[in-house]
Amino acid sequence: MADRYASFAHSAPGRALVKRLGLPEPPRLRRHQPGDPLVPGPVLVGAAPGGRLTDPVRKILAGAGVELRDPVTPAATGPPPLNAALIFDATGIKDTTRLRELYDFFQPQARALYRSGRVIVFGTPPAACADPREATAQRAVEGFVRSVGKEFGRGITAQLVQVAAAAENVVESTVRFLLSGRSAYVSGQVIRIGPAAGHAPEDWDCPLADKVALVTGAARGIGAAIARILARDGAHVVCLDVPAAGDALADVANDIGGTALQLDLTGAEAPTRVTDHISTRHVSVDIVVHNAGILRDKTLGKMTPEQWDAVLDVNLASQERINDALLADNLITNNGGRLIAVSSVAGLAGNRGQTNYATSKAGVAGLAESLAPVLAPRGITVNAVAPGFIETAMTARIPMLIREAGRRMNSMTQAGLPVDVAETIAWLASPGSAGITGNVVRVCGQSLLGA
Repeated sequence: MADRYASFAHSAPGRALVKRLGLPEPPRLRRHQPGDPLVPGPVLVGAAPGGRLTDPVRKILAGAGVELRDPVTPAATGPPPLNAALIFDATGIKDTTRLRELYDFFQPQARALYRSGRVIVFGTPPAACADPREATAQRAVEGFVRSVGKEFGRGITAQLVQVAAAAENVVESTVRFLLSGRSAYVSGQVIRIGPAAGHAPEDWDCPLADKVALVTGAARGIGAAIARILARDGAHVVCLDVPAAGDALADVANDIGGTALQLDLTGAEAPTRVTDHISTRHVSVDIVVHNAGILRDKTLGKMTPEQWDAVLDVNLASQERINDALLADNLITNNGGRLIAVSSVAGLAGNRGQTNYATSKAGVAGLAESLAPVLAPRGITVNAVAPGFIETAMTARIPMLIREAGRRMNSMTQAGLPVDVAETIAWLASPGSAGITGNVVRVCGQSLLGA
C-alpha cells in the first residue's frame, strides 16, 4: 500500500507545508539499484589510537574503489566537506577516559553527511574485553551509536559492529552491506562478528552463485521479496507455501527460475516432504529461510486455544521440526550453511493483542541465539531478522490511525519495504558472513521508543 503522506511530503508544495507545520519529513532512502557504487561519495575514516580494524577496513574500501578521507583539523572558516559515510574504529578505546575520542571525531562531522549517509563504528564485544574498564567503555559506545542513529536524521543510518579478536578477516561482507543501499532501513543495530573460516565470494554482485536456498512463506509479501533477492544474488530458490497460495507461489518460482513446493508446514508429513524434496532434487541446501508466519490477533482474555496453538505451531514449532529433520539427515551444508529465521520487533518489545504472536517471534529470536553455538562446530550460522513496520498486504489491513503511527514512530518516519528485509537476509546468507551467528538484527528504521 502506498504511503500517501510520504508521497505528498516529497512534493514541492508538500515539503513547504510539512516544514511550516513542523510535521515529520520522511526522507527519500537510498536503496540499492543494480550498477550502483558501494557509496555515492567519499568516506571519512578515523580511529582511536591502537584500533585494530583501521587497516583491514581501509584495505576493504580501497579494494572496492571507495574514495577515502582522513580526519583533519576543522578549518577556522567554513564547514567540513560532505562525506557519504563516517567510519570510526573504537577498538582502541580501553577505558572511559578515552570516550571523548568519539566526540572529537563525530562532533565536527555531525552536519557533514550526505542524505542517506552511513555511520559505522567498530568496537570490541564487551564480554571479550581484557578487563572491566575496557568492557565498560565498549558498552558505552553502544549508547553513543544508537543515539546517533536517532539524532542525525535525513535517512542516515548508524551501526555498531563488535568484532572479536582474530575476526578482522571476515568483516568485508558486513562493511559492504552497511555502506550500501541494501541497508536502507537498518539502523541503530549492534552486530557481533566472531572468528570464522569464511571466504569472500568470487563476485560480490552474485555472492550466492551455485547455492540452493529454501524460503518458506514465499508466495507473497516479504517471502516473495526474499526469494527474488536470493535469486538475484545467484541462488536457486525452493519456494515453499501452503497449497491455497499455489498460483501465487508458482508465479514467484517461475519468475525467478526456482521451484515451487506446496506444503502445509503444520502437517505431520511436512518435515519428511521437505527432506525428500531437498535430497532428491538438490542433494543438500545451503540456505534455509524460515519466513512463514500467521496472525491470530486477540487480547489474551478473548483468545481461543485454537488461536494460540495455530500461531505457535506455524511461527515457531514448525521451524524447529524442519530444522531437526534437515540437520538429522545432514541436509544443511556443513562449513557454509545458513539458517535464517524471521522474527519481529513485536517479539522483542511485546504488543497489545498479540501475546501469541509475540511469544512465537521471541521464540524465533531465542532459537537463533541458542542454536548458533550448537551448530558452530559444523560451520553453520544461525541468525534472525526482526522486521518492524513493513508495507505489505497484511499491514494495509491495519486501521488507518494505527497504521500511520506505525509508519512514523521510527527514525526514518516511514515504513520499510519487503525488499529491506530481503536484503538483510541476503547479507546474512552470503559466504562472506561466516563470522555472524547468534545475531538478531532489526529491520525497523530504528524505533523511536526503544533500541
